[in-house]
Amino acid sequence: MQQTLVGLELADLQEVLGKDQPAFRARQVYEAVYRQKIANLAEISTLPAAFRTQLAESLSLGVPRQSSRYRSVDGTCRYLLTLDDERTVETVLMPEETRDTLCISSQVGCPVNCRFCLTALMGLERNLSAGEIVGQVLFILRAHNLSASSDRVNIVMMGMGEPLLNLANVLKATRILTDPQGMGISPRRITLSTSGIVPKIHELGREPVRPKLAISLNASNEEQRRGLMPITRKYPLKDLLDACRVYPLRSWEKLTFEYVLLRNVNDTDADARRVVKLLANLNCKVNLIALNPGPGIAFETPALERVESFQAIVRRAMPCFLRKPRGRDIYAACGQLKRIESVVSLSGLS
Repeated sequence: MQQTLVGLELADLQEVLGKDQPAFRARQVYEAVYRQKIANLAEISTLPAAFRTQLAESLSLGVPRQSSRYRSVDGTCRYLLTLDDERTVETVLMPEETRDTLCISSQVGCPVNCRFCLTALMGLERNLSAGEIVGQVLFILRAHNLSASSDRVNIVMMGMGEPLLNLANVLKATRILTDPQGMGISPRRITLSTSGIVPKIHELGREPVRPKLAISLNASNEEQRRGLMPITRKYPLKDLLDACRVYPLRSWEKLTFEYVLLRNVNDTDADARRVVKLLANLNCKVNLIALNPGPGIAFETPALERVESFQAIVRRAMPCFLRKPRGRDIYAACGQLKRIESVVSLSGLS
């Protein structure tokens, strides 16, 4: 298999090109790949023709290719992307009036068995490389003619997988995405979501270049969380919240807690009051997500009135937002990514 360019930092690229090439050659290639979003190596017009040919013979770009695309009635696009080893992963674009949010995956499948998530039913196939993570972003930017350096583009690592269980590759991808000489996306516009891998939260906090941190809470007490998120048996709620209290937030940053509301399970007013108590004295906000249903998920979505009552209680103590479901009709919403293709009959394949 050829060496791929996407996923290489500048120092990596200089090493791959070899000592015979002047240092500026690596920067020319680096900027062409990440800033100009070239579709193939022949497009790097700043390079001598002979060198372009040499690159094309020895290296590949490494951007995943489209297998399927599903478009929602609300404009959301869910892509099934094929990797070099023919495994597939899902990436979602959620366009809005003032911003475009890219939901990207960090693993093929997921090893964290959250009971309300379709991706959990897949299990874990493998980690994604840094290049496969960045490649999803490049694919979407190119497919929709978006500029990475604009304030419109936001990235959430909330697709398939548990990012903290692939932390080295996630961090390398983040450095590439945020490099001002490359893609130039502000760290303020990249968010990583975790189920709560406590040692890795500490490790993430020590990194100088890192995404914002979002934590999937989804329960108001230890027993409830264990039933919904078995990983709590290894990383108890108390330890998770202790890690959050010492997490080194940057001056502009808040922790985000995500809470999936499940009808008659974790959505009562008493649950809301317990959540407020759990998160007291943390610099945080809460995002509420009414369950996005799917085949094989044994929970139901709460009524809007129940969701609004829960939100009102939490909002009295801290910022609390209701995340609008996007792409439910094509299984593109939070917790629905499972490479489902039967939605063609619902929304059409474009």
